[in-house]
Amino acid sequence: MADETERRRPNILVTGTPGVGKTATAAMLAERLGLQHINVGDIIKQHKCYDGHDDALDTHILDEDKLLDLMEAMFQKCAADNIGIVADYHSCELFPERWLTERGYNDNKRSENMEAEIMQVVLDEARESYDVEIVQELPSNTKEDMEANVERCRAWAEQWVKDNT
Repeated sequence: MADETERRRPNILVTGTPGVGKTATAAMLAERLGLQHINVGDIIKQHKCYDGHDDALDTHILDEDKLLDLMEAMFQKCAADNIGIVADYHSCELFPERWLTERGYNDNKRSENMEAEIMQVVLDEARESYDVEIVQELPSNTKEDMEANVERCRAWAEQWVKDNT
């Protein structure tokens, strides 16, 4: 991966529990900023980045090494092409800091997702995984929230470019 000083465009990771608008927000943000949008869930499915199946949760078991190897190459290519990335995924703890409705889930999986939302699991993971100053909690309850979040991230990204070029 290109080291931090070589990168001229920011990388942004959008996380949250399933169904909160991560993909829509990330896509809108990438379009407005001219960044590459990466839906990590799609990468996992397309490249079969899993090590079996968890029957209780009716979900695949993530092969983190395979996923990170694939994504490392994507981040390197984007850095070499002077393109920043907006990645979205429901968890953040597996990504290196240097990068930066109903869905058919069974009852156990829905329960786990609700518990994660109530207990702020994703936010706590982000705070434990990254420096406090780079973690931002943004509400996404309405379309207006999403627009405000994109605008806030746009302003941050513009400042990041000024500070790092």
